[in-house]
Amino acid sequence: MTIAQLFVKCLEEEGVKHVFGVPGEETEDLIFALNDSNKIEFVPCRHEQGAAFIANAWGRLCGKAGVCLSTLGPGATNLITGIADANLDKAPVVAITGQGGITRLHHESHQNIDVVNMYAPITKWNSTIRSPQTTPEVVRKAFKVAEMEKPGATHIELPEDIAQMQADESLQPLKPSLLRRPAPDNEAVLNAIHLIKEASYPLILAGNGAIRTRASEALTTFVKFTDYPVVSTFMGKGAVRDDLPQSLLSVGLGFKDYVMEAFEKADLIITIGYDIAEYSPTSWNPKGDKKIINIDFEPAEVYTNYQPEVEIIGDIATIIRELYHQISRGNKYGNEDIWYSDIRQRIVNDIDGYKMKEPEKNIHVPGIINIVREHLPENGLLISDVGTHKMWIARNFKTYCPNGCMISNGLASMGIALPAGIAATMLDQERPVVVMAGDGGFMMNIQELATAKKLGVGFTMIVMTDDDYGLISWKQQQRSQRTAGTTLTNPDFVKLAESFGIKASRPETAEELDAQIKESIESKELRLIEVSIDTSVNGALTDKLNAYFSKTTEEETESQAPVEV
Repeated sequence: MTIAQLFVKCLEEEGVKHVFGVPGEETEDLIFALNDSNKIEFVPCRHEQGAAFIANAWGRLCGKAGVCLSTLGPGATNLITGIADANLDKAPVVAITGQGGITRLHHESHQNIDVVNMYAPITKWNSTIRSPQTTPEVVRKAFKVAEMEKPGATHIELPEDIAQMQADESLQPLKPSLLRRPAPDNEAVLNAIHLIKEASYPLILAGNGAIRTRASEALTTFVKFTDYPVVSTFMGKGAVRDDLPQSLLSVGLGFKDYVMEAFEKADLIITIGYDIAEYSPTSWNPKGDKKIINIDFEPAEVYTNYQPEVEIIGDIATIIRELYHQISRGNKYGNEDIWYSDIRQRIVNDIDGYKMKEPEKNIHVPGIINIVREHLPENGLLISDVGTHKMWIARNFKTYCPNGCMISNGLASMGIALPAGIAATMLDQERPVVVMAGDGGFMMNIQELATAKKLGVGFTMIVMTDDDYGLISWKQQQRSQRTAGTTLTNPDFVKLAESFGIKASRPETAEELDAQIKESIESKELRLIEVSIDTSVNGALTDKLNAYFSKTTEEETESQAPVEV
């Protein structure tokens, strides 16, 4: 038995079903060992970044580490964006890279770079296998660290001569053990209850951790009883259903939206599974004067505008249930009036206002989102790439289940959506999946169309074209009233998809778009729909919001002015 074969036995023990990657000379022994396994399938991708994004989405959606593989040098560098994204998005991933023989690593040699040190800043842990005896420990630790809260990316380097080395048959994989999460500290819970009792306008901010830890059921029970409003981050969408009267949907735009009225009025913010990388506290607590209760698996990051009065550290679902148990024994706390109902109504009315009329030819992103929401079942999944559409999806897509909307907002890398669609469909072939991407992001990993087609997965891809890096244009226009360096040229996406053997179409009206999205979702086939979009809604939104908040500020100033006698 070689170390490569022992390595694969360790992967089998971890329950790995697929390894996504690009083969290389230095990973030959590992590839052959994977090929000989009857439990693991090696899935050849068309670019290492695509492989890393597939593993990234796999880990984020199911909680078990996705696995990606590359060779040394350029293969290892190509993985980096997807691995860094997984680490900031708290998605469990184990990256495996090959390396040249250890006899040549001490001097300059072909494709030799220091991969382990290169991966150190973007992983929770990484190491090189140097001997047969350490192989089971290294693999077990990589998976344990990747999957334990807060999850993230780990990395294992396997030099080619080490992979070929013989390992004693007595060496066996280490068995994974069930890790119980700690219960909350009782005094911290009581301190939190004291703050909640004093608050008149408590507000819950649900982050990525509220999704990741499957705390949705406990949180939903809690907010239904307390009537506390819930705002999610982009990555916390679906922590509670957006059709609940307590949901104020999401926060995270780069400008002031209606939901910020709730933050301004709130006198207590209860953050649940919130990561600062998702949305800076400076944006929702600009003065740093909000009282905060932090509920998470780890102590809060040190940050001037995020200094919790109380931190409850432990299993998030258990903490929420304990708070509910304490509150339900007495009276409800907080303002008896549903103080946020008018804010919610403003948010919902605005979203619904983007429904397009059937013959409409000026198709826009929020209108597409409303069509997708109408035809995608409640348990379906919408995956967003990064761009202008991400802002609209986060703001407007009503989400009805945990992981019902997937957005990368830690590293927020373009090009993630298509690979993520592959992972989602492989995990659950019966679940309807829609991928939405702009022309900029879609082109960044468009080669994985070949991977999707080869695997036989089925999902709907909506590619929105405006021949521009639209989000950058939007922000440039806001700040400088002009744009520069953002224009693009594109291929014919319909013909390109068809060249891969994928069904594709280009609707010209809202009516055609509605029919094609409905048909595609119901078919569960791999299809591409290219839509030319009207981007005027972007500037119109910021103008509308600026006018609204300017008027609100004026009215508040007038109401506070002294009355002449």
